[in-house]
Amino acid sequence: MLHESMHFSDYQAAFAARIRAPKQAARPPGAPAKRMRVYEELLFNNLVSFLLACYPITRQILGARAWKQTARRFFSEHRSHSPLFRDIPKAFLDWMETRHTGLFPALPFLAEFMHYEWLELAVSVTPDEPDPDAIDPKGDLLQGRPALHPTARLACYHYPVHRIGPRFKPTVPDVEAHCYLLFRDEADAVRFIRLNPLSARLLEMLREHQPSGHEALTNLAGQTDPNQYDRFVQAGGDLLRDLRNQGVLLGTWRTT
Repeated sequence: MLHESMHFSDYQAAFAARIRAPKQAARPPGAPAKRMRVYEELLFNNLVSFLLACYPITRQILGARAWKQTARRFFSEHRSHSPLFRDIPKAFLDWMETRHTGLFPALPFLAEFMHYEWLELAVSVTPDEPDPDAIDPKGDLLQGRPALHPTARLACYHYPVHRIGPRFKPTVPDVEAHCYLLFRDEADAVRFIRLNPLSARLLEMLREHQPSGHEALTNLAGQTDPNQYDRFVQAGGDLLRDLRNQGVLLGTWRTT
């Protein structure tokens, strides 16, 4: 019930402050304690359910107590700029990326691992879809311009995030990057493919500049070992064909 001495907007602010931080903010005048607790628990538990759906392994790594404390702090501090529930996990990731070293100094991999977990959600909900009219599924991947699946996402990390879990928590980054490609297949399942850094650079080049396969491989050969040009292009052609078989490459872009 709105207290007679409070303006509605002031009551709203007090009500929201109490929900965000029940132990710090006073209950709005006239608000029954029992009903207030229902709102406090309902909204916080809804937030946690969205986070847990995206970060199940992060929760295991942190443990139940630290996970709840961190979610509570995020709930209290964060100000959402999106009305979409599916954007909550990304907001949590952004919030954690600026705080994880202070909150969890013994887990230096945490931000990268959370990004890896979030990436699966991002790929699963992206509205991007292939345009079959723009692609020749049997096109020559070397002479033509390979078409990367529109849901594909590339990410490289300093830690082997695919191995991280409650029993494996690395404390130092690896010398060579760990690269991954995620995409949504024809059955709408998210698939993960591990790549070496050079293969990741090739796919990034195909996505950003859409060169022919031969042009992309020639460019990379010049950056690595020009003396192995023929072998490099042959191996690269085999890689492109393998990626087409896996569904990452859909064929080649048709000429307009």
